[in-house]
Amino acid sequence: MTGFLIGAAAALLATLLLLLRPFLWQRARATASHRQLNAAIYRDQMAELQRDRDAGTLADEDYAMAREELQRRVLEDGQGEEAEPVLKAPKKTLAAVALLVPIAGIALYLLLGHPEGTNPAAQRQPTARDIERMVATLAAKMEKEPGNVQGWGMLARSYKAMGRLEEATKAFEHVMTLNPADAQVYADYADILATQAKGNFAGKPEQLIDRALKLDPDNPEALWLAGTAAFEAGRYQQAIPLWTRLHGLLPPGSDDAKQIATALAQARAKAGAAAPAAAAKAVRGRVELAPAVRAKASPGDAVMIVAREAGGPRMPLAVLRMQVADLPRDFSLDDSLAMTPERAISGVKTIEVEARVSKSGQAMPQPGDLFSATQKTQPGKKGVRLVIDQVRP
Repeated sequence: MTGFLIGAAAALLATLLLLLRPFLWQRARATASHRQLNAAIYRDQMAELQRDRDAGTLADEDYAMAREELQRRVLEDGQGEEAEPVLKAPKKTLAAVALLVPIAGIALYLLLGHPEGTNPAAQRQPTARDIERMVATLAAKMEKEPGNVQGWGMLARSYKAMGRLEEATKAFEHVMTLNPADAQVYADYADILATQAKGNFAGKPEQLIDRALKLDPDNPEALWLAGTAAFEAGRYQQAIPLWTRLHGLLPPGSDDAKQIATALAQARAKAGAAAPAAAAKAVRGRVELAPAVRAKASPGDAVMIVAREAGGPRMPLAVLRMQVADLPRDFSLDDSLAMTPERAISGVKTIEVEARVSKSGQAMPQPGDLFSATQKTQPGKKGVRLVIDQVRP
């Protein structure tokens, strides 16, 4: 509002200066006097007499008489002084203009203007339909500009914000082909894929997050997603340094910093609470990928080691996630990886353990997945060996 008032006052002042300028900056100048006008007339008449005599139309005697007459009249007009008039500024007019212009301007604004429009809070906010229209316009423009990296990035994030995840996925894939070195694009894309998988980061989301952190180890969203993936998988000790790094990048006291501090406290609490049970009841072993099926797996495919209660529900007790690129690898299944607090490894007598390579990254088995034979064991058992050597039809 203050800026508007200053601008309006400046406009009024400029208008007044333009209107009053002829009076305020005038110079006291003389106007053409009566004597000066007569002198010019006499010169013209004298020149005309000279031309008539030269042309022979005026006799010398007549010329002499007319010349004497003009000279006498010039002498008569030259006697005395004539004051040169000066234009004076009309003070009443100046005062009237200076008062009426601002008053008229204010009156017209109050009558025709919208004072509430100067308040940002009162300005009209775009509706959902307005946003959809703008995004549709942007999408049409990008179809004609396939190489516009910034435009495609804006379109992808707009789709993401609107919850149009399928369209956002395609847009992010296009952005990655245009700019494969943008860490933020990989983080945004991973977030979308994990959302579509109902919070499951295994497989491609984790690959994208790893790629983002390799490009930019301080990317806030990638750090948050990596920590979340580790936390959701029960790898609390892995989540702690990721979120600690992220917390150090955020403004102290900000809402984001407070949220990360809360998540860190939860991760540390879970990591500390799980330690005694993990030491006493952990099932430890090694998972391998048989050479016969290695060609059927890609380095980024998700590997899931699943523990279930023997003879009990099919709902897993614990799940440990990794990637094919990590194999062979030692593993440890304990209560910190429990799917629910009520059902933990330390609370059952016999456990069934198996490993599976998921091509889709989904928790449910799918045709084409690679898997190992199921091993029965007890909590606290060591040396369990899982060899992934079969293909699910």
